[in-house]
Amino acid sequence: MGTAMFPLGAVLFPYTPLALRIFEERYLVMLGRLLDETDPAFGVVLIERGTETGGGDQRFALGTMAQLSHVVPQAGQMQIVARGTERFEIVEWLDDDPYPRADVRAMPDLEWNDALTPLLEEAERIVRRVLARAQQFGGTRWDPEVELSEEPLPRAWQLAAIAPLGELDQMDLLRSSTLGGLLRATIDLTLAAEPLLGDPVPDGVIVVDDDSPDND
Repeated sequence: MGTAMFPLGAVLFPYTPLALRIFEERYLVMLGRLLDETDPAFGVVLIERGTETGGGDQRFALGTMAQLSHVVPQAGQMQIVARGTERFEIVEWLDDDPYPRADVRAMPDLEWNDALTPLLEEAERIVRRVLARAQQFGGTRWDPEVELSEEPLPRAWQLAAIAPLGELDQMDLLRSSTLGGLLRATIDLTLAAEPLLGDPVPDGVIVVDDDSPDND
């Protein structure tokens, strides 16, 4: 049977909420089957290439389970709210008919150590400060004053989720193998992103990656 999967153009982190509007027939079928289960959950993976609708997309092999908490029926669609739980790796993609499915392998959660408290506090200061600056230029999903969990492990993942980063940087954070590594990477990537805020590339300018090979 496999695990029901929902490829998205966004990264879901553990301990983080997810709100979705479902209107595509295959996902309405998926949702109907999930609601027959005692503990409905589905996997979320980032789309590497392609779009969320219509199928034919390429997907990353790492994702996060989403636990369903609320379903609100609307005309021709469903509004759902879920929450990220454990990370998983894709073992094998199965047939997409009637909806995307995969065999997955759960990844162990990261472990908290009280020695990480100063690093967690530093990460929070930096993320909230840079998020506040990003908000000045619009387009931020999270409020800089958003309330986070009192528990340190969920708080660390939630900081990674609210940091104003692109999806590829978020995938790097999701791959973290230690909590200290997650916090350090959150700090480094957020600081690296800060100078780019509010500095859009002018129309007609081509950005060249200095690290790319020469075309000679």
